[in-house]
Amino acid sequence: MSRPRIEFVQSQRIPWRADVPGLPGPGIEARLLSADDETGARSLVVRYPPGYSWPGGALTVDHEFLVLGGALTIGGEPHPAMTYAHLPAGFDAGARASAAGAVVLEFHSGAPALATQRIAFDERRLVRSRSLYDVPYTGNFHPEFPPGAGRKLLYQDPVTHDTSWVLGTMPLRWAERAEVHPTVEEMYLLAGEVHGDHGVMRPGAYFWRPPSVPHGPFGTLTGNLYFFRTKGGLLATTYVTPARPFRWWPDYDAVLPPELEVARGEVPGIAACW
Repeated sequence: MSRPRIEFVQSQRIPWRADVPGLPGPGIEARLLSADDETGARSLVVRYPPGYSWPGGALTVDHEFLVLGGALTIGGEPHPAMTYAHLPAGFDAGARASAAGAVVLEFHSGAPALATQRIAFDERRLVRSRSLYDVPYTGNFHPEFPPGAGRKLLYQDPVTHDTSWVLGTMPLRWAERAEVHPTVEEMYLLAGEVHGDHGVMRPGAYFWRPPSVPHGPFGTLTGNLYFFRTKGGLLATTYVTPARPFRWWPDYDAVLPPELEVARGEVPGIAACW
């Protein structure tokens, strides 16, 4: 993958753009979080205007999303805030609308375009609608994972084992060791704050980390809710000694590509994640 490492950016500091290609319909704006120059895959926050309407159609790429605020109606089915979906390439979910507008965290597996012919897809890769409120927390997903956290599994690809989930952690929780994964790890912070090795993340914080990069340890005073994705196979974790021990209130020390330097900086005291 040709995406640069991003660790971390507060998405609120990224300007809204109306010129992002492939957005379905007029009046839409987006914050481009990261993109792959080779494949066209991308991660973005999309803002749909009140009164939005689009007749629908199948895309040539996978479309994964989580509604952050407001609500979308897709194929006649409501998708309020904290609703997740994974729509594989070739699947037409139907017409899309939003009466009052919506803000949606979205992921495309390539440059999106409307399919002009039928694309077969694996039904096992389809998640039409899944409320985060209805998905139970599970624990003990790694024998060495520090206690005080739970995981809501949203999607796991039956072939690649790429996975999307939500992680919730308790207040006054921190770790002493860093982690390393053999997969890409991507995160968008939904609530709470995180003290880590690159600063204090607030709601709306985003990172995209290539495989085999040590990171952490992390801690939280408030508790938090993360949305995670991993790409490139089954997630595995190796715990290692960190380059420096955990500390509260670290200085902001981001790793950003040139195109995101304009967004460098913290956003203290915010409540919404967009």
